[in-house]
Amino acid sequence: MIYRTPDALDFHLDHTPSLPRPRRVVLTTPTHFDIEYVINPHMSENVGTVNKEVAWQQWKAVRAAYTALDVPPVVVNGRPGLPDMVFCANQTLPFYDPASDTKGVVLSRMHSKHRADEVPYYAQFFEAKGYKVQSLSDGLDADFEGMGDALWHPGRHLLWGGYGYRTSLEAYEALDDLLEAPIVALRLVDPDYYHLDTCLCPLDADHALVAPEAFDDAGRALIDTLFETTIDVPDHEARNQFACNAHCPDGTHVLIQEGCTETNDRLRDHDFTPVELDTSEFLKAGGSVFCMKQMIW
Repeated sequence: MIYRTPDALDFHLDHTPSLPRPRRVVLTTPTHFDIEYVINPHMSENVGTVNKEVAWQQWKAVRAAYTALDVPPVVVNGRPGLPDMVFCANQTLPFYDPASDTKGVVLSRMHSKHRADEVPYYAQFFEAKGYKVQSLSDGLDADFEGMGDALWHPGRHLLWGGYGYRTSLEAYEALDDLLEAPIVALRLVDPDYYHLDTCLCPLDADHALVAPEAFDDAGRALIDTLFETTIDVPDHEARNQFACNAHCPDGTHVLIQEGCTETNDRLRDHDFTPVELDTSEFLKAGGSVFCMKQMIW
């Protein structure tokens, strides 16, 4: 089912099937990363400004951080003409069914024509790895941008689904049929927070970073209902430093853009350990750590 308001919830989180954390990370090289067009507000003044040498060093630091946390990187090579391919959270939604031990991905249907050609390369990559590769129905008139907007609740077979800018609400109706998981749909209301992963960061089953300004009242109430503790992120750190585009791969360490001082203090207050990374070249294109990786089973 798809849930859009708190009063529609007819389950308790503890009663949803458990889901192991994915333990490998896909990273895509920034060989061809650049800003050549504008498809979100953060790109508007940054066309042609990427320092590619610096971007490479920042990407290597992200890779090293995952390696240090014992999360083995699987590297995909970026392709010419696809400057946003480095943001590999967007082209697929990985899934895992513990009952059948089935690993797979649902392919995205990108909102922007500039990014549509990225998806086949990831389809080929996952097919070669033996994953079940699924697509939305050809007859469905809907956009879907993978884990830019669809986030698994840590430890639970429950999907959070953002919609309004880059993913259509109708896409979740199709995902409901494919994945047979409850989906909590959140309407995004601020174009700076164009993907769900820019404004909601699930840390573990009980905690999440949240940018309150990104959601309507129903969305915020849903988040408050299903997470025991929500950690509000100051708007300037969420909007300008992408503090919510962080990633917690192990329930303890939070890989986050450096300089998110107030957010880091709040994370420490809840016994999380911030791991600061400089992703400033990628912020110019509207993404940070979470956008730059894809976790897989």
